[in-house]
Amino acid sequence: MQLGINLGYWGAGMDGDNLAVAQEADRLGYAVCWAAEAYGSDAATVLTWVAAQTERIDVGSAIFQIPARQPAMTAMTAATLDSLSGGRFRLGLGVSGPQVSEGWYGVKFDKPLARTREYVEIVRKAMSRERLTHDGEHWTLPLPGGPGKPIKLTVHPQREHIPLYIAAIGPKNLEQTGEIADGALLIFPSAEHLEETAIRHLRAGREKAGKSLDGFDVCPTVPLAVGDDKDVTALADTFRPYTALYVGGMGSRKQNFYNQLARRMGYEKEAAEIQDKYLDGDKQGAAAAVPHDLIDQTTLLGSVDRIADRMRAYAAAGVTTLTLAPAGFTLEERLASLRAGTEALERAGLA
Repeated sequence: MQLGINLGYWGAGMDGDNLAVAQEADRLGYAVCWAAEAYGSDAATVLTWVAAQTERIDVGSAIFQIPARQPAMTAMTAATLDSLSGGRFRLGLGVSGPQVSEGWYGVKFDKPLARTREYVEIVRKAMSRERLTHDGEHWTLPLPGGPGKPIKLTVHPQREHIPLYIAAIGPKNLEQTGEIADGALLIFPSAEHLEETAIRHLRAGREKAGKSLDGFDVCPTVPLAVGDDKDVTALADTFRPYTALYVGGMGSRKQNFYNQLARRMGYEKEAAEIQDKYLDGDKQGAAAAVPHDLIDQTTLLGSVDRIADRMRAYAAAGVTTLTLAPAGFTLEERLASLRAGTEALERAGLA
């Protein structure tokens, strides 16, 4: 099992810190550095900045938002980043959510699975430097009856095949991801529930494509807080607002993928309470309603030995790249967490 680092969003006063974190992860031998985007910093610019100031670590989008870019532009960006980084780019895609898709980009959030499938087909075709044609429900290339003609990408990526990941939570999305992608970006992963909530759906998709999970990258992001095992409860409490935001506030009562995931993990009643409180404006109450076990199962908390035990559980569950999101109010704390991550991987016998 390899380790990755997730920088999250650029900004919030941590710009220089994020670069230092990426450079330390590069020095420590982390496999990949991911950057996110929502409606603030864009991932492509951040990854270019990081790639220019690191040497070995891969850089990956987690995610490029599908409603934000035409697929051909995504192929152009991926090919350019792969070329400039010396073959170190990983392309992560996702449909985002209805609030961002419709509120920020003005793109209707409908038929996300079909849209993702078409998008991936076009991106792959463009990156392969074929002349680009597509006749689908969501995109038609070239447009009929006009001056457009099939053209091909002029940039040569460093590699013939740029790894393509999809951020997936729901069963149908996970199955499709297994079928059409090279890896899955997961969030709120519980080693104890991973087979039921993710792996079996990914496996079904791989089988549909006539493949196995061999070579497929199962890549969850896991928050990390290092400390004394006596303080695990306090460490977990630092992630209460984060968990409450996703389970309670990322979406509407009818459509919240993270809330649905918590329910599938057995937290039906708790997920409903968190959502009710959050959407009613009681964010503190929502955070207080998050069960300790839900946080403990979906994060890495405590001593290096305790974290090593959890890493073994993730590897046994099928995780191939464990991406860490280290907590810390200072750069020194975040760097120490990175070093603890590599030490835990070694103690777990997984390095």
